[in-house]
Amino acid sequence: MRITLALALSLLVACTPRGTISYDPSAAAVGDVTPVFIGTTREMTAGGFGPERSEEMRFARYDISIPPRREPGEINWPSRFEKPDATRHFLTTKEVLYPQDDAFRADLKRQLAVHGNEAVIFVHGYNNNFSEGLYRIAQFSHDLELPGAVVHYAWPSAAKPLGYVYDRDSAMFARDGLEALINEVAAAGARRILLVAHSMGSNLAMEALRQSAIRGKGPALDRLAGVILISPDIDVEVFRSQARAMKELPQPFLIVGSDRDRMLGLSARLTGQTERLGSLSDVSKVADLKVTFLDVSEFSEGAGHFTLGDSPALIKLIDSVGQIEGAFEDDRARRVGLVSGVVMSVQNATQIVLTPVAQIAAGVNQ
Repeated sequence: MRITLALALSLLVACTPRGTISYDPSAAAVGDVTPVFIGTTREMTAGGFGPERSEEMRFARYDISIPPRREPGEINWPSRFEKPDATRHFLTTKEVLYPQDDAFRADLKRQLAVHGNEAVIFVHGYNNNFSEGLYRIAQFSHDLELPGAVVHYAWPSAAKPLGYVYDRDSAMFARDGLEALINEVAAAGARRILLVAHSMGSNLAMEALRQSAIRGKGPALDRLAGVILISPDIDVEVFRSQARAMKELPQPFLIVGSDRDRMLGLSARLTGQTERLGSLSDVSKVADLKVTFLDVSEFSEGAGHFTLGDSPALIKLIDSVGQIEGAFEDDRARRVGLVSGVVMSVQNATQIVLTPVAQIAAGVNQ
């Protein structure tokens, strides 16, 4: 029996139970607490922020307790049949819903002051409910030691395996919201902003930056200290068009990808292509752009769609996102010393193919 692409997509992502927020203020005394500031264009309902679209931006803050008993890359949710355990489960210790923009800005300003006025804005990908995106950025920022105050843009994903078209339209709907959020973070005092986007969220991020460049106003581009696109679900020619409209890409500009990414493989087939930006097999297709392509294929497991954030071996190898900065240096020798792998330069683009180190992999399994 022939399996349709839609059914294959459903089977690939539908087996994992959906994450939900669990509250436990006492968990703050057990885990490492990561405050996550939220800007969202999701409609707010009695049950929280849902998949519906809202033309009004809302702001919030959630303090997330990262449990001590887990592997790097893991997000452990308490099931409906067990009591939440702060030593094993991600838990929310505090929720703040800001009635006005200036209250959000004032609270974020205080957090920025603690972090040298640096911020990281994370944009989630396809098929994410609100809590999944929230807990993912808390895990990712903790494990890779992202610099600065943590901000998350929660755009209205359907959070359904077969909601690909709805999510793609929502990503376009949400462009103005992301641009506004970047400007809000800058207005709160952020001097350096790292923008990190995953999957379909990468296309949303590029569209927001593109339109900001075309409008020629606001601090969105001026404050960017770098962009990281993780498994970007973007047509390569569309990406090139977005980059041309921006004149110059923010630097450093990192694309993290894998030709073993099963989700991007399905996306490519759905769009009648052989690959997406995040599954490039040949960096020469973007050689005239100043980008670094970090190939993490050797670390891919399962769907391989968020390898940078959920592979214990890769997290241990990189140790912190700050270590990746060596990949952007003009000095080739420094790039080679970054990690175990192969570094290739084609015109303006650089490709780094990471290779697992046996000793590190052994250490992870101990």
